[in-house]
Amino acid sequence: MIAYLAGTLIAKKPASVLIDVGGLGYRVHVPTSTYQALPDTGESVKLHTSLQVREDSQTLYGFATEGEQQTFEVMLGVSGIGPKLALAALSSMRPAELRDYVVTGETALLTNIPGVGKKTADRLVLELKDRLGDLELDGAALSENGSDIKEDARADALAALQALGFSRSAAEKGIRRVLRDDSSIDEAEALIRGVLREQN
Repeated sequence: MIAYLAGTLIAKKPASVLIDVGGLGYRVHVPTSTYQALPDTGESVKLHTSLQVREDSQTLYGFATEGEQQTFEVMLGVSGIGPKLALAALSSMRPAELRDYVVTGETALLTNIPGVGKKTADRLVLELKDRLGDLELDGAALSENGSDIKEDARADALAALQALGFSRSAAEKGIRRVLRDDSSIDEAEALIRGVLREQN
């Protein structure tokens, strides 16, 4: 199996890229988030990959982070979910967001993914809740403006709230509500205060 590709980025489009690896050109399908994280053509690039083999084709899918790759492959384990829909999900939200929505059963937010209706959203929650819930997903490489700091703050706040007696799902919901009100928050303490304030 091809776990990753590291080479020179020859061409890029929102749906696919061409990477030269030692004189071989690999066509790799990517989600929008990975496309936005790519360097300029002619520069070095490394993508985590998933090779999907069908009776009549072998297709490579590439991702900027291992979290994207893992989420993609877990989603393909759901009946009726193919690569196209899994890529649409990763183009619509970061892996950590997708995991949070699935774990907390927020089907209304999952229907924002192109091609996902109410029934598919219900199936995603039913079949992926445990599998995605076990994944450690940061997704930070796909965001801009200090996302590494924000992801660290979110993870620290989540751990602290659980230590205070919150369930994981309740803590995640609280953090999301606080960030919806003020997306600029990048400190765990501020997130914790915001969640606790909502409880009063």
